[in-house]
Formats: sequence, C-alpha cells, structure tokens
Amino acid sequence: MPIRTPDFSFLLRPLTIVFSPFQTLFLFIIKSTPFALFVRTPRSLLEYPNSNTTASSDSSSPKMSTKKKIAIMTSGGDSPGMNGVVRACVRMALHMGCDAYCIYEGYEGLVQGGNLIRKMEWYDVRGWLSEGGTLIGTARCMAFYEREGRLKAAKNMILNGIDALIICGGDGSLTGADKFRAEWPSLLEELVANGTFTAQEVHPFSHLNIVGLVGSIDNDLSGTDATIGCYSALARICHAVDLIEATAYSHSRAFVVEVMGRHCGWLALMAGVATGADFIFIPEKPSEDNWREEMCSIVEHHRKIGKRKTIVIIAEGALDREGNKITPTMVKDLLADKDGLGLDTRITTLGHVQRGGTAVAYDRMLGTLQGVEAVKAVLEATPDTKTCVITINENKIMRKPLMEAVLDTKKVAKAIERQDFEEAMALRDTEFSEQYRSFMMTTAVQQDKELLLPEKERMKIGFINVGAPAGGMNAAVRAGVAYCLSRGHEPLAIYNGFAGFARHHGDKPLGAVRPFTWLEVDGWASKGGSEIGTNRELPSESDMETIANLIEQYEFDALFLIGGFEAFHAVSQLRQARDQYPSLCIPMTLLPATISNNVPGTEYSLGSDTCLNELVEYCDKIKQSASATRRRVFVIETQGGRSGYVATLGGLGVGASAVYTPEEGLSLDMLAADVRHLKKVFAQDQGQSRAGRLILINERASKVYNAKLIADILRDEAHGRFESREGIPGHMQQGGVPSPMDRCRAVRLAIRCIQHLEQFGRGVHNKVKTDPMSATVIGIKGASVVFTPVKKVEEEETDWPNRRPKAAYWLGMKEIVDILGGRPKYDVPEADLTGIKAKDVKRGILPITEA
Repeated sequence: MPIRTPDFSFLLRPLTIVFSPFQTLFLFIIKSTPFALFVRTPRSLLEYPNSNTTASSDSSSPKMSTKKKIAIMTSGGDSPGMNGVVRACVRMALHMGCDAYCIYEGYEGLVQGGNLIRKMEWYDVRGWLSEGGTLIGTARCMAFYEREGRLKAAKNMILNGIDALIICGGDGSLTGADKFRAEWPSLLEELVANGTFTAQEVHPFSHLNIVGLVGSIDNDLSGTDATIGCYSALARICHAVDLIEATAYSHSRAFVVEVMGRHCGWLALMAGVATGADFIFIPEKPSEDNWREEMCSIVEHHRKIGKRKTIVIIAEGALDREGNKITPTMVKDLLADKDGLGLDTRITTLGHVQRGGTAVAYDRMLGTLQGVEAVKAVLEATPDTKTCVITINENKIMRKPLMEAVLDTKKVAKAIERQDFEEAMALRDTEFSEQYRSFMMTTAVQQDKELLLPEKERMKIGFINVGAPAGGMNAAVRAGVAYCLSRGHEPLAIYNGFAGFARHHGDKPLGAVRPFTWLEVDGWASKGGSEIGTNRELPSESDMETIANLIEQYEFDALFLIGGFEAFHAVSQLRQARDQYPSLCIPMTLLPATISNNVPGTEYSLGSDTCLNELVEYCDKIKQSASATRRRVFVIETQGGRSGYVATLGGLGVGASAVYTPEEGLSLDMLAADVRHLKKVFAQDQGQSRAGRLILINERASKVYNAKLIADILRDEAHGRFESREGIPGHMQQGGVPSPMDRCRAVRLAIRCIQHLEQFGRGVHNKVKTDPMSATVIGIKGASVVFTPVKKVEEEETDWPNRRPKAAYWLGMKEIVDILGGRPKYDVPEADLTGIKAKDVKRGILPITEA
C-alpha cells in the first residue's frame, strides 16, 4: 500500500500568530528532516551483537541485494526443541541481515494476522532454549484448509512484507505449507483482481520460499533419522519405565506401558530396546503368527530363568496381522489369565507426559542446527527450488524434497492399512529395521534354535572395557552377550580392563575372567558405569607378553573392546605386536565409548549423549541461579580432555555467550574481547530480561586460564557492575542412568561388532595377520555406520599428541555457538612454536616475524 510522508503542519498551528514571518522556513526545515531522527533508535538495534542491519566496513559481513523478511511458525502438535528452532531462525536471520518475524498460534495466526504476526529482535528469544513446548503457540486452523483462509494468509504476509516462511511441524503442517506455495501465484492474482493490492505492490512477492522442519515426538517422517522432540519424548518414556521396573521387581509384577504412536512405532521400539523390555507391539511389525502365543512364550521363558519383572510396551496404534487393534487391556488380561501365566499385571498409560518438559541436549542441538540450515536454505532458494525439508541422517544435516518425504511417510500408513507390513518396515529408515532385529535378538535369547551356528563355527569371545566409564557400556555388553548366546558363541567377561586381566585372572574364588549368564546381564540395559569394571592401563603397561600368553591360555577366538582413546590405543598396540606374539592374531574390534567423543574413526562415541544431557541440566540450573540475581555470569568447566566436543555442543545446547576449546586455544586478547562484550551487554541491560549468562571452558583449553581464574578476571573487570562465579560439574558429567540414545546405539553397534568378528571364525591366525579388517573400529561417519581398519585410523586420522581425531565434524558448530550467542569477532590465538624453530626464536637466531 502507498506510504505517506508524515505531515507535521499541525505542530505549527499554536505558533502561527507569534512566528508567522518564519512559518514557511520552519515548515521547510521540519519536512526536510528525516522522520527517523524524531524517533528514538530502537534499543534492539543498539544492543544487537554483530548486527548487519547497519552499515559496516567489515568485508566479511553478509551482502544482500534485498533485505528479506523471514517468518517462523510452529504448527501441529508441540514438541520439545521447537523453541530452539525459533531462537536459531530468528538470530540467524538477523545475523544474515534479514528481518525476522514470528507467527503466533500457527496457521491461525497467519490467517488472523494483526498482533499474531510480530517482528522479532535479538533479545526477544533470549532464554528460549531451556523452555518446553512452543512459546509462539500452535493451534488447529480449519480456515487454512479452505482457499479463502489461504487468501487471507497471503494478504497478511504481503501486508507485513514477508517473502519467506520457515515452518516447524508435522507432515500435515508441511503438506499444507507446500500447497500454500503451489497456490501462491494464483492467490496473488486474486488479491490483485479483487482490488486488495495493485500489481505493482505484489510484484516483489511474486515468489514464496518455504522450508520445513519436522517437529514431532513420533519420529514418523520418512527420510530422517530423528525429528525434533523425539529423543526428549523417548527420555520421558525410558525414565518412567525405569521407575516402573523398580516396583515391578519388588512385587514380581508385569506392567503394560502404553506409549504414543498411532501410525509409527518408533517410540515403542526404541523404548523396548533401551529398557530391555520383554515384548513390544508396533503398527509396522505385528507378530508373524499368533501374538498371544509368541508373547506368552517369551515371558514364560524369562520367568523360568528367574526374572521377577515383566515389561511390555505397546504403541497406541498397535495392530495384529489382520489389522485388528491390540489394546493394553487385551495384553493385561492375557498376562493375568489364571489359566495361563497368572501374573499380577498393571497398565500404565503415559499420555501427554511424553511431550512435556524441556528438550534433551540432542533435540536442542538438532533444533538449533536445523534452524540455522533452514535460514540458509531460504536465502539460497530460487523460484525453481523445490520446497525442502531439513533432515538428519546419522550426524549429517541434509536438505530433501519435502513432498517426497511426506509421500513416503503416507505410504507407510497405507501399507499398514492394507496389511503389507513388509513394505511398511522397508519404508522406515535402515536404523528402524535394524533396531527391531536387535530387539528381537536380545529379548528371545536362546529361544530360536535356528539361529545357532554349527559347533565348529562357535567362538570364544572376550569382552573388555578400557578407559573411563561411559553411559551405554553396560547396554553394549548386554547386547553383545545376547547375540553370542543366541548364536552359540561363548562370551567371557574380562573384569577391570587389562590390569585386571594381567594381575587378577587367576584369583580365587572369582578370577577376572569368567563367563556371562543371561540372567546376570539382562538387567544391565539401564545401568550406568561399567558392571565388568574398566581401567585405563594399556596392554604394554600390563606387559604385552603376559597379555598374549593369557589370550592363548584362555583360548580366545576374538576380542570385543569397549572404551575411549585408551581402548583405541590398546587395539593399536595389540595389532602392532602380532608379529612378535602369534596368539594376538585374532580378530578384534572397538566400540568407542567415552564422554569426550575423541576416538578417531567415528563421529559418535557411547556416553557422549549422556554427558551432554547431564551438562545441559546442570547449566540450566546454574543459569536459573544466575538469572535470579540478573547480572551474573557463570564460567562452567567441562570435561573432554583435549577434545572440545563437550564444551562446544554443551554451549550449543545452553546458548553460551562464549566457548573455549583446546582446538582453538585461549589467549589474553580473546579473553579481553569477551570481557568487553559482557561489560557492554550488562551496561545496556535495562532489567527487562533476567536470563543469566554462561561461558563454557574445556578443562584443557589453556595451560594458564581455568574457570576460576576467568571468573575472577570477570569479577574484577566488572567493577561492581555485575558478578561472576565458576562452576565445575566434574565427574557428574559421566552421568548416572545412560540416555536412551546411548542405550539404543549401544545395542545396534554392539551386535554389528559381534557379527563382524563372527565373519572370521575360529583358527584363522594366518588370515587375520594379513587382513586389515581384522583390527577395526566401528563408527558413525557422515550418514553411514562403517568399520575402519585401525592401521588406517592410526596413520591417517589420529592426532596422537592431543589424543583426538585430526578432523572433527563438529568443529564448524563452534561458529554457530558464537553467532547465536551474539559473541563479537575475535583474533584466533597464535599456534605454539615447537621443536627447533621455537629454540631458534628464543635464541634470536630466527626473527619472530619469520616464525
């Protein structure tokens, strides 16, 4: 619509009589002065860190031909992590020089317009990461289903100048968004035809760019491993089941736990894997024959071997082979039948508690990274670009055509309706099918005789944990033992690492080497730490000859190691010693497990997710304390050795103002820049926001600066204007109960490891010696799970002095932490001089400028 120049002539009327000779001159001055000078500069522009909305001489600032206006909306059912999406989209849009808008109440806000479409500034989303649900609301909108409603939505977008839309919701919300984009040209034509706008006014909005993000606790969209909120919901379920197990054990009861999932059994499946449930019901995979007989057979077997508790998890959309609904009451009645199992059985329906609460670390990270990617996708889109959805595969954020993903998702529901369950499973991602097989393998141990190998192919496999304890170690051991017993292998525990192996293997009455029993390990799924113990000692420190002789003495056919960098180093030593000790020519594989996530050959280690959850929860409480006094900064020291993974992803999850890592280092100049920034931020604080500030520092980011010293410097430089404290969570970061992600991945990866060892068989010393795949590390790389020869990892991927990989996928996230935290740019610390060059510079032989 036409914009009028403000008329200030009314200001002159009281002055006309006195100043009539100067009226013309006065009116000229008033009208020729820019209107902006009469209005106070918005505080948000004064405070916005690294703003690109004003002129800047910085050549690295984003240059855009036009200033896009990007709107963010949440729609459908709420899910934890949505607020992280909104925060990331708003701040990234501002960082890229765009205007950011939030549409409140979903599509209803888009149709209603007015105050439901609000321009957002940097500090409007402060503190949102730790909030559950969606702070901008979501609501059903029947009006948007009709063209008239979509016409109103188009009108409101043009009135606000919005030409791009980011939507976080389920498949229904995203389908509506794609339809809206497809109709956009005809909607504009209608708005021009009915006189709402002129052709000139709608011309700048001739193309609408839309990007989708999937916010759903069901994890029901095809083409992505996880949707925003699904792991938070899974955490609620697993926590509830862990609590229920205690009372089930006490009274020797059975519990039937109903979880959400009308068309997708992901929550039920993963909860079953993570908690070691006895049986699960999911829509995609009913029992092959009679579910009643199958369930009772498994439960009866478990009771006969001594289990006191029975847990059955059922998705709300569970069906039998004929497509008939299976209800919790049906399952409960069967378990309690006095003519059958006769178990004291209870039903627990978790309901909407699964959606509640704050997001776990993974969903905060996922929402933030996908929000940043969504803004980039909007800015890079052309009129011919298909509407895309942001997904994640293993650890890789990707863009995929939206409607292809939606159509594949709908195909699953249709396949279930026509009882084509094989297609339904095939349409789910690879991990879903693999986890289902893993669950059946671990719950029906020693029941399916067809799985047993011939006697001559059965192996004796040693299980050993090396390094510090990490969440998921016990779940991995349990899964590996389950697979071994199902195949006829003999799994042997080596207690307390190589130190226990070397010095306590022959102890009486119990030595460090002893067989597992299924009843012993079945309850380990949810246990933290390491039930078979662990130790940092390397084989060379325990005496390599002793280790080699013991492997021969106990006739091990393979070794399965679980642990961190020490475990990787141990495999490396064992591999290199094969020429000297033939007994070491057995297949061995490593499953990385360390909170530091510093094992080369993988982008993910067991325990790292548990650690991040503990750190994020700790920081949330600390931030609450900081915000209670308003102007306070907490400096939190994180673990991680010489890897900044924990600090970086922790900073991403809590919205840290700064993160210090060993990879980048820490200098006086960097610290001074951050001190100046915090002083400026608190100087501009008018008291409207009470969110505290956090700085995360890795324990080895600097040889000089630690959390206490930095807090002291901040306190001194504040000169009484704000406060600072240090916080050291320490070994609390190792966690208690492992996270569901660590448990589920432990099961999946452990079974893969035993399958890999199984391929070599027994008595293959000569083959093993020449086969690089006989000593491997399993890992997630990009979008794949792979085994990599340890020799290759040693030579090409390992930074041995710093005990970490040479390259890490997460290093780029450090920039995102800085951008979204509003941190000003700083000079990267200089690299340390080492060796002869350092000596020559100190002696003055080599000028500093040439060093």
